Amino acid sequence: MKSLIRACQVLKVFKDQSECLRLTDIVARTGLHKTTALRMLSTLVACELLSRVDETKYKLAIRPLGQHRFRFGYGMQSAEFGFSRAVTDSLRRSAAAADIELLVLDNEDTSRAALRNADTFVRERVDLVIESQTDTRIAEQIFSRFRTAAIPVIALEIPHPQTVFYGANNSQAGLIAGRYLARWAEAHWESRVDELLLLELPKAGHVPNARILGGMLGVLERLVWLSERQVKILRTTGHYENTVALTRAHLRRSRAERILVVAINDPCALGALQAFRDAGREEHCAIVGHNASPEVHAELATKNSRLIGSVGYFPEKYGEGVIPLALDLLGGRPVPPATFVRHEMVTPANLRAFYPAGPQRR
Repeated sequence: MKSLIRACQVLKVFKDQSECLRLTDIVARTGLHKTTALRMLSTLVACELLSRVDETKYKLAIRPLGQHRFRFGYGMQSAEFGFSRAVTDSLRRSAAAADIELLVLDNEDTSRAALRNADTFVRERVDLVIESQTDTRIAEQIFSRFRTAAIPVIALEIPHPQTVFYGANNSQAGLIAGRYLARWAEAHWESRVDELLLLELPKAGHVPNARILGGMLGVLERLVWLSERQVKILRTTGHYENTVALTRAHLRRSRAERILVVAINDPCALGALQAFRDAGREEHCAIVGHNASPEVHAELATKNSRLIGSVGYFPEKYGEGVIPLALDLLGGRPVPPATFVRHEMVTPANLRAFYPAGPQRR
């Protein structure tokens, strides 16, 4: 009986499944002798109630004793986007590993669906919401629903009022894109550039569009002679078909033969590329996207494609950061107001380093 009581003592010191504790932490929290605590830990690991982390720490392999199973709501931006699908898969994996129920609803990249889904999360009384929707015009309405219901929120990619942010460092990502484009122009066009085309997303607000500003600044750092009249802006919806149409119309007006393109996301980058191909002018462009999401991997693996790179956000790893952050938030532990993901330029040369199981080159 004593052994059972001591085992329960050890299990109860873990606040949640994300917390990792050393032997010394467990001794301090339980008051058990070090030898006794070590014996209990070995038994609990053998019974698969605890698991080892790096041979020096332990974490729960079951839900904390006395704690109800958390239920999170996740409003995904849109199942249309490969980036959104990759984030969703990552969140599902990490939630399942933490024994959290994840209610996934598709915001369909529309304000109406996002507001409807927010009402559903409130009605379902979820413990926390992970929100990913791009229309800043309804951000306050979304947050007010959750605030009234006392539901904490983590906002992905698009900041919402009084929420915890997780996502891109947009200015940094933009600079990475712009500097890479400029270096490419120096190497392939001897710096002779006729036009810089920026594909922005107005409804997302100024924070995500900072990647467009950063892209422009990154180009101008090196190609300092480019003038304001050579910078063109297209206001997209962030979708492939819309960008194809807008870029086609632009190409009918423009006779520029060396055009650098900074796209707000990968669907826009692919849409612009298709428009150049349709016009028989693919050799006139060099395009960089953002997200390095699954839909661009095949294009990056295509020989001589003028989609020359995409800034990586690594959506397949979002769950590893977001779920522990959510548990800290619910556990009353301090969390930063913003957590930024790492960014790296993903190119045809390094695609396989980041994604070894990627598509074959065409």
